[in-house]
Amino acid sequence: MPKMTYESAIKQLEEIVLKLEDGNLSLDESVKLFEKGAKLSAFCDKALKEAELKIMTLDEAEDQNG
Repeated sequence: MPKMTYESAIKQLEEIVLKLEDGNLSLDESVKLFEKGAKLSAFCDKALKEAELKIMTLDEAEDQNG
């Protein structure tokens, strides 16, 4: 299985939102999609925080060297 990227997770989240907004799912299907969406959201949040930390670290290193 390929490694999930931020971009693929966002795309999956968008698809989940559209399906949930459509309103044609059973309660069970809706709950399963919501759970999957929560996991994808957590993945995206973690990826953004890691990117932010990396940028801050690079900025600090540049400030010290520059």
